[in-house]
Amino acid sequence: MTPPPPAPSLPEITNQEFKAVQRFIYAAAGISLSDAKKPLVTSRLAKRLRACGLADYDAYLKRVQADSVERQWAIDLLTTNETYFFREQSHFDFMCSDVLPRHQRDHTFRAWSAASSSGEEAYSIAMVLDDALGQAPWEVVGTDISTQVLERCSQARYPMERAQLIPGYYLRSYCLKGTGPEDGFLRVNKSLRQHLRFLHANLNSDLPALGEFDLIFLRNVMIYFEAATRHCLIQRLVRHLRPGGWLFIGHAEFLHGFDDQLRLVSPSIYQKH
Repeated sequence: MTPPPPAPSLPEITNQEFKAVQRFIYAAAGISLSDAKKPLVTSRLAKRLRACGLADYDAYLKRVQADSVERQWAIDLLTTNETYFFREQSHFDFMCSDVLPRHQRDHTFRAWSAASSSGEEAYSIAMVLDDALGQAPWEVVGTDISTQVLERCSQARYPMERAQLIPGYYLRSYCLKGTGPEDGFLRVNKSLRQHLRFLHANLNSDLPALGEFDLIFLRNVMIYFEAATRHCLIQRLVRHLRPGGWLFIGHAEFLHGFDDQLRLVSPSIYQKH
């Protein structure tokens, strides 16, 4: 049998085309792509060139500007969505030791996973809240710029290997192990899922009506932004934080110029004045 011919190779992205991609994703999502990301951009966008039957990246960028659906495809491909359950365990420990014991329980405790990716962070927060607050009302809102990962959030279905860092008690209490065709997967149980909402949101644009939160997770997001973009983003998020509320950022991130709004409580943990 004659083997099928190899798929035609796509052209390398030119410097001019790459700079156009950099401008596009900065305008769309505030993300600053370094020149070192050029191979990554090529590999991620090449599949869409092939799917659209386009000859080069310039033609693809014109399609992106003219087609809102393709624009969202490009944003989804160019944004990083790395996450896992109970990432940076110290934050969840601080929730249990310092945040939740101070909750007055005169209102619904609300937490926001501001860059929820495929949902593991939001569900980790939910497990902690359900366990710690008992019958007291609580809600978790997850937002992300990628519509593709938001679909996975709502499904709450994950490969079992992603459960390695879920504490055993939480795994038994809140997760169902798949059998048969679902073998090798887990699903977060329905009683927990009913406390979560996932919404599409661009953190560097007008946000949907979210209300106020007691706790906001914005972890490992600002490393992709320039200083001015980070400053505007934090201003936007702090407006959604209740007085006395908490902001958790990534351990490799830092804030400057917000001393009148936020006080540093612990590395990567801030409280609103």
